[in-house]
Amino acid sequence: MDAEVPTSEEPERKRRVHGMLKLYYGLNEEGKIEEKPQSVDPCDINGSDFDPEHYLNKLRKECSLAELMNHETTMVKQIRSLDSDMQTLVYENYNKFISATDTIRKMKNDFKKMEDEMDCLSANMATITDFSAHISGTLEDMHAQITKLSGVHTLLRKLQFLFELPARLNKCLELQAYAQAVNFHQRARCVLQQYSHLPSFKGIQDDCHAIMEKLALELRQKFRDGGSSAKDLSECVELLLQLDEPAEELCEKFLSHAGSRLQQDLQGLEAEIRSSPSASGAKDASSRSVPDGTVKTSLLLPTSSNTDILEFIDRGCNEFVSSLCLVITSYQELFINHAQKGDLASKNMAQMANGKLLDFVNDLAARYFSLVERRIQEEKGVADNSLLVRALDRFHRRLQAVTKLLPGSSVPTRGTDIVIRAATERVKQYLAALQTFYVDSLTDVRQALATPRLSLAAPGAGSRLSGPASGREAPSGLPELLSSLSASILNQIKSVLASVHLFTAKDITFSNKPYFKGEFCCQVVRESLVVSFIKFVCQSSRQFCESAGDKGGSTPPALLLLLSRLCLDYETSTISYILTLTDEQFLAQHHSPATAVTSLCTEAREAAQKLLNHYVKVQGLIISQMLRKSVETRDWVNTIEPRNVRAVMKRVVEDATSIDVQVGLLYEEGVRKAHSSDSSKRTFSVYSSSRQQTRYAASYTPSAPMDTSLLSNIHKLFSERIDIFSSVEFNKVSVMTGIIKISLKTFLECVRLRTFGRYGLQQIQVDCHYLQMYLWRFVSDENLVHFLLDEIVGSSAHRCLDPTPMEQSVIEVICERG
Repeated sequence: MDAEVPTSEEPERKRRVHGMLKLYYGLNEEGKIEEKPQSVDPCDINGSDFDPEHYLNKLRKECSLAELMNHETTMVKQIRSLDSDMQTLVYENYNKFISATDTIRKMKNDFKKMEDEMDCLSANMATITDFSAHISGTLEDMHAQITKLSGVHTLLRKLQFLFELPARLNKCLELQAYAQAVNFHQRARCVLQQYSHLPSFKGIQDDCHAIMEKLALELRQKFRDGGSSAKDLSECVELLLQLDEPAEELCEKFLSHAGSRLQQDLQGLEAEIRSSPSASGAKDASSRSVPDGTVKTSLLLPTSSNTDILEFIDRGCNEFVSSLCLVITSYQELFINHAQKGDLASKNMAQMANGKLLDFVNDLAARYFSLVERRIQEEKGVADNSLLVRALDRFHRRLQAVTKLLPGSSVPTRGTDIVIRAATERVKQYLAALQTFYVDSLTDVRQALATPRLSLAAPGAGSRLSGPASGREAPSGLPELLSSLSASILNQIKSVLASVHLFTAKDITFSNKPYFKGEFCCQVVRESLVVSFIKFVCQSSRQFCESAGDKGGSTPPALLLLLSRLCLDYETSTISYILTLTDEQFLAQHHSPATAVTSLCTEAREAAQKLLNHYVKVQGLIISQMLRKSVETRDWVNTIEPRNVRAVMKRVVEDATSIDVQVGLLYEEGVRKAHSSDSSKRTFSVYSSSRQQTRYAASYTPSAPMDTSLLSNIHKLFSERIDIFSSVEFNKVSVMTGIIKISLKTFLECVRLRTFGRYGLQQIQVDCHYLQMYLWRFVSDENLVHFLLDEIVGSSAHRCLDPTPMEQSVIEVICERG
């Protein structure tokens, strides 16, 4: 028994067979005939020009016997497969043709039965038509009489209505059923006008006219009084229009009456604004509530008023905007929608009425918007932004009703402009608050630096700063001050961004406006707020360098060092983090030209570099001032023989050590050149200006004829130039090198202006040896200290009246003892 073919392989086999059938007929996937170029190759077995003899000859020439046998086997398999597929196709198509033949035969039988039923229906309809014609012919005479009598009855009823019309109108007038009276008169007016030439109808017309005059007078009085409800007023206007009152005059009276009520709502809002207290008192109170010397933990406090902004907007929307929408709806129903029907449609009343309504709404809305803007301007506090956002959202949401009722009005556009201006102004307030917070924080830092209990040494020294007005512990050193300052600024920025982000929340109606999706995110928040504040931090920090000279160096050096590190941290990580956070929170749909992160980082690095350079300059000038005074106030010619190191040199070393510790708290160590093992034992020759000439010291004495000045100048030509005020790198070694270069260069220039005696020269030797013992360890290259000290000793010797140097062993004893 043959194995059954699995059912899962059956669809695949059918698709393959159908594919071969399409290939045979030259069809594509859509069932269309593909146009392929005809093959003229006689060896193409599928081509129309196939030549069997030529094909066999080619195979005999090119193939071996084994290949011919394999080729034959393959062709036999293909022939069998094609035969099998062809049989399958014939079988399947045969079944389909049989099925189609049966279907056609069945359809013929069904249509035959339907044709019989249609013939029967047609015969029945013909019979019904004959019966209907017979009945109509029989009743034709009686129908004409009935129609004539019905017409007479209708005419008599109309005449009865006309004769009773004056009485009906008087009765309606007594009952104040004005609408019914106008309806009766409208029904009879055309007939009375048509037959007014008849005396009887003329009398009825005159009576009705007098009654309607009286009714119109009462309606005008009722409209003029204005004490009725909006529904009664609308009915009154509608009746007057039906009585052919001037439409333009009615429009003006209606709007005037409605405007008086809306003006009362606006006066109530204006009175509420006038009664609110000024914001200055609240601001002063809030500023006095912050204790001096503490880091600010919040931005400006909110101003207080009788009612907050949300209550004010709610009152305006519930009273004025709601009343305005009701007036618009009633007016449109009376003068615009009603004018498009009947006789008024040809008088352009709708256009006239719509123009008056637009002017009326725009004028009142302008006054309302001015009140809203005045109230928004009183919102100076930025502590809680959600209240303002909710108020603006409610304001914008309620104005959408006016948009739907009056599409041509400028109210929604002007309302959106108010929201945009309020949001932009709030962002400016946040920027000013951030700037104030930063300035106040720097003031707190300066006060902390000026407090004697503040330890500028490494953490763990044991001293802490207590705020003057607070019981909490203040930062114990520069790293803590820097961390506290940086963290507080960053937290304030995050808090401001979170508050501003409320303007773009999904549940806020105006957040889907193009402005809040594009320009507000890019230009207002990113550029005007975040980027502007970062630039303010850099620029205000740079001002400490620019104004220090004018104020005589009033800025504490520690503050310059701290700000330089703050700007450097901004350049390395903080700026990128802040802008990334801003871009993630405010996803703008289109990106306007924005400030690049690299440009801000460059500006921050330049500020850090300038601050650090100025710090080096200030500290160098402080030490230089001590050295200059010590040189200028001493009589170097008549001084006594040196017995110890001068106190100012000890002070210089102490200050350098203190500065080294201070800089090390905020900056890394840096790279030093390898130190020689005898750096602290270095000796100086009084006849040379560099350490390379020490080997000549033993070959000549003060009586030697050699010109030592010439020798010094020759060496200067081949020595490296020392740039005293060059920019320093951001590490401790570079900073200390810059300070020591400025100090020793000042010492050298002061020495060159003095004349020395024998003991004066020896005192300079002792001082320089003492400085060399300690200063070399602070700089990146000890050769720099050696060179400058050599210059100082050499310059002293050149300006000495009796250049007799002190023995090196004595110098070392004095320095070690000192």
